Amino acid sequence: MQYQIFIMRRAKRQLEKLPIGVQERIAESIGKLGINPDDVSLDVKPLTNDSEARYRLRVGNYRVKYNRDDGIRIVEIVRVGHRKEIYR
Repeated sequence: MQYQIFIMRRAKRQLEKLPIGVQERIAESIGKLGINPDDVSLDVKPLTNDSEARYRLRVGNYRVKYNRDDGIRIVEIVRVGHRKEIYR
């Protein structure tokens, strides 16, 4: 069963500022995340010292920070950005 994906307003604005090709790659990866968040082909790692998100998804030089609730099957996208700026 798939997970519902919620993209927070801040993350949506950040995603819209990126080049179209990058937006498409990130959207495809988020779609895969919604189908199976435990997919080994996705580069997902838990974040240990982050107050806003528990996981990060790597898409090239860009990162998607998100939270996930397995009980109600929800993935909440919190931030999207370049790797240099996303962890600040």
